[in-house]
Amino acid sequence: MASRRNARYTQLPGDEDEDGFANGGGRRTFDPRFDYMPKALNRVPWKSIALAVFLLLLGCLLLFLAFFIFTGHMEGDSSQGYALLVLGVLTFLPGFYETRIAYYSWRGAEGYNFAAIPGY
Repeated sequence: MASRRNARYTQLPGDEDEDGFANGGGRRTFDPRFDYMPKALNRVPWKSIALAVFLLLLGCLLLFLAFFIFTGHMEGDSSQGYALLVLGVLTFLPGFYETRIAYYSWRGAEGYNFAAIPGY
């Protein structure tokens, strides 16, 4: 099968001219996809951050209690240790995730902003 290497390509007509105006009419058209408020993206969701810090601290406490039960420093059955371990993991992970996003947003790291944290 032979290929055509000398094909000529032409530019398709667009709906904007070289000045960026639509249809050459001299005025710009409104496109809501590009209309955003930068201040709204950086609004700090304080309730969500407080909940994330609470979940992080509660998860750490439950994980420490499970560790103390498993090592014998605290009285308790191993089933209590497993229950505290599961509850600790279930509270620690979302708390750590949201707190990390809030910290990196506060520090101004690229790719992180407060809009990634859901507001309550």
